[in-house]
Amino acid sequence: MSTDVRVPAPRKARPPQVEQQGLPLATSTWDHRELQALQDVIASGQFTMGAHVQAFERAFAEAFGARHAVMVNSGSSANLLMVAAAVLDDRTDLNPGDEVLVTAVSWATTYYPLTQYGLRPVLVDVDPHTLNIDLEAARARCTDRTRAILAVNLLGNPNRFDELQRLADEKGLVVLEDNCESMGATFADRSAGTFGLMGTFSTFFSHHISTMEGGVVVTDDEHLADMLLSLRSHGWTRNLPRGSALRPAGSEGFHDLFQFVLPGYNVRPLEMSGAVGLHQLEKLPAMVAARRANADTFRELMSGVPGVRIQKEVGESSWFGFSCVLVDHLAGRRHEVVSALSAAGIQTRPVVAGNFARNPVMRHLNADACGSLVHADEVHDNGFYVGNHHYFVGDALRHLARVVHSVR
Repeated sequence: MSTDVRVPAPRKARPPQVEQQGLPLATSTWDHRELQALQDVIASGQFTMGAHVQAFERAFAEAFGARHAVMVNSGSSANLLMVAAAVLDDRTDLNPGDEVLVTAVSWATTYYPLTQYGLRPVLVDVDPHTLNIDLEAARARCTDRTRAILAVNLLGNPNRFDELQRLADEKGLVVLEDNCESMGATFADRSAGTFGLMGTFSTFFSHHISTMEGGVVVTDDEHLADMLLSLRSHGWTRNLPRGSALRPAGSEGFHDLFQFVLPGYNVRPLEMSGAVGLHQLEKLPAMVAARRANADTFRELMSGVPGVRIQKEVGESSWFGFSCVLVDHLAGRRHEVVSALSAAGIQTRPVVAGNFARNPVMRHLNADACGSLVHADEVHDNGFYVGNHHYFVGDALRHLARVVHSVR
């Protein structure tokens, strides 16, 4: 019996269209190439991670200037493996009970892996202009138990890594980096996500590139890369390169098929995600350039709208979305503003999770959120963001500015 699989030829995808005045949060970045990549994987019969995932990992590492990249099934899983590897690595002085400085405005799975590995997140206020961690506030929160800083690049905006690294050097801190919202951003001509011991990326639908679901951890450390490979697949040794220090001496062969060295997970990506990701990476420079061009338009338009503070760019942002914090006569009137935008076909969301210390889940986390979080509260109560895209949305942004300006 023939094993050939016949599939229909994919139709060429239409380019995304935006109504003259509407602005969705996210749209597809796929075309016929990604659809054909899916069909090719289906025809191959190899669905879990294989050659396409490996090729994507090599291309990803090269694209961002890292020695190693390990793909997983989500950006949240990427954060989990990054923290796990940092704690489990005997060379890293990061242990249960240690404190980790982290911004108070971020996504839930920035914090969860820290507490799941016994670390204590110390929530630090944000800079009201960049929306990234306030480094002076971070310095003030350091104690003799502070061992790391988890730098989150919010909404495409990189941290001031020169200042952040000075703080880390001064206090002897391990630097980890959550870059899930900021693929393609740079600081001092270096890719965001590569400043820390490890850095994470997300390839979810609404992010800069999309592999359906997906995430990546990058590092320049070979041993950490091997740990990530093992942690990704049950903690076993099967997928480790020959000669890896994680392999027990004399363990290669039959027994190596089911030999476990780390308390791992099954967070492997699909082969489809790797295949799609290769095409998405090729498009990334052009898509980031389009996002930056939209940002120029957004900043010019919103500079003439009173009552709104927008995010100040650090380095070269990849502009995940456009944040607005309502001030002066618009402070306390977010419901009016977002209702008017919704009526105009402009979708909005909170700025990530706002001040995460105000989420009910905090009662389950061993976190220190007792410091001053004034600006995080301001984001929580008066902030929202709108979507950015890989194509021109100037008309929609002009409508956005008119609508906000009309709220008197």
